[in-house]
Amino acid sequence: MQGKPAAPLYQVEGNDVGNRLENKVAVITGAASGIGAATTRLFIEQGCKVVMGDLQDAEGQALAEELGEAALYLHCDVTREEDVAALVKTAVDQFGRLDCMFNNAGIVGALGPIDTTPAEEWKFTLDVMLNGVFYGMKHAAAVMKPQGSGSIVSMSSVAGVTGGLGPHAYCAAKSAIVGLTRNLATELGAYGVRANAIAAYSMATPMVAEAYLEDHQDIEGATKMLAEESPIRGRPGTALDVANAALWLASDESGYTSGHTLTTDAGVTTGSMPGPPRFSEYKPMMREAGKSGLE
Repeated sequence: MQGKPAAPLYQVEGNDVGNRLENKVAVITGAASGIGAATTRLFIEQGCKVVMGDLQDAEGQALAEELGEAALYLHCDVTREEDVAALVKTAVDQFGRLDCMFNNAGIVGALGPIDTTPAEEWKFTLDVMLNGVFYGMKHAAAVMKPQGSGSIVSMSSVAGVTGGLGPHAYCAAKSAIVGLTRNLATELGAYGVRANAIAAYSMATPMVAEAYLEDHQDIEGATKMLAEESPIRGRPGTALDVANAALWLASDESGYTSGHTLTTDAGVTTGSMPGPPRFSEYKPMMREAGKSGLE
């Protein structure tokens, strides 16, 4: 009996549910809560080992202990390059490789009109949101290039691809991540490494609950509010929606995708809004002023 022919290099095998990241190793920043925690859980469910980084040590340690040997938590301030480098080094030292770097850590940052934005708050916002991503890209690439494989995924935002959806410093950082991701993809493709970003709309996470409701624990309230405002009737965005996007970009299923910014936004960046769009009901066609129909 002849064996099964070898699959082409571009064909993904073993896409069983629960097996999509088998034998892979990931680093996730901002992993203790919200999108980072949801992604950590999902990656481990799919067979991945995860090195978690965050400032929230109690929450991060508790989650790592809950998830068992597949999770390892380290304190990480993404404004400190050495902290981010330590996450990558730990992944290689403990698990032997690095397959996915998920640059997820973030804050809302400086608020208000441009003419009243304090320069130090502006700089700190970009230090967390942009420099932290740069450090993750830099140190992940240093491992992935000689390894000949890997996926770097970075959190952008719909505020990074269209105007009016976030504070100025936040928008600047998220826009820069989109551009940096595209440029990085052009460098790393020759080494078998991919770089992509995720542009999310408001999700029911502690950060969004704090920003909108001034209570980071009111996830239920945030969920209800987002469901009411969603372009997809009654469907709020959740941390798991972004985690699923990150899972696809981390997996071999997206092996021919690089330099892309994947939106998880219910169509917001297409102009979708709650309720039907203008001109959604039939009327005789409009012609020159004062005339309609074909007659």
